[in-house]
Amino acid sequence: MPEKTPRERGGGRVVVVGSLNADLVVRTPRFPRPGETLRGEDLLVLPGGKSANQAVAAGRLGGDVALVGAVGDDGNGALLRSSVAAAGVDVSGVATRPDVPTGTAVITVDDAGENTIVVSAGANGTLTPADLPAGAFAGAAVLCLCLEVATDVVLAAARAARAAGAAVVTNLSPFGPVPDELLELTDVLLVNEHEAAQLGGHGVRRSIVTRGGAGCVVHDGDGAPVHVTAVPVEAVDTTGCGDAFTGATALRLAAGDALLDAARYAVGVGAFAATRPGAQSSYPAPEELAAFLERAAAR
Repeated sequence: MPEKTPRERGGGRVVVVGSLNADLVVRTPRFPRPGETLRGEDLLVLPGGKSANQAVAAGRLGGDVALVGAVGDDGNGALLRSSVAAAGVDVSGVATRPDVPTGTAVITVDDAGENTIVVSAGANGTLTPADLPAGAFAGAAVLCLCLEVATDVVLAAARAARAAGAAVVTNLSPFGPVPDELLELTDVLLVNEHEAAQLGGHGVRRSIVTRGGAGCVVHDGDGAPVHVTAVPVEAVDTTGCGDAFTGATALRLAAGDALLDAARYAVGVGAFAATRPGAQSSYPAPEELAAFLERAAAR
């Protein structure tokens, strides 16, 4: 009998507050040097944005997920709404801005599957604390945050979620200065190893430091850090793998998993995402993830 999804097991709701972007993706053999022009493959317009990606990853895996954000009244906004809703995510909290374009991310992917990303905020930059729906966090188990929207929105969401009894998972990406209050409100901090080095001592007792192909390191309270090894894959495209990891972590925490168990699960989800092109299009359903991990274990 297949394992029940978090929703079928009665796992708590995940609320994601933040960004939705249209990803403009071009593949090239390598990244251009300053001033250099390279030929690329056909331009792809794909649904993305860190928060939308995190919501889709959790939704595809069977979670009860809601997304709060903003898009423009344009084709890219319609694309994002459709993609997120198709993953089973509640998009009633996604506002439409008539006079602002949907946010975009210009992404270059090389032959090794690595990427560079430049983000233009668009409608994401118009999100304010007033856009947080009344009762958005009622019954929520986990709030998932990133830094692709204004800090006052992130702080307002964290305060409201904490007041409602939800755990706050904060992904400090794209990295920048953050107020001490946000770190104080954060229950679980997710950073990559470069962000962790820039942040230094942060005072958050529970955190995960992701290390790409080297897995992650879990810090859970006063215990010794635990290294979780990666699932080895030949990467096709690493775009959105960190978001897949974050969404999967939030999902399992909402279902009641310990932080280490959530991280072990998320490592597999992130590895799966690296085997397919794009961000949201690369995320697995539960049966796909199970088959992937079974094949990986047999190697």
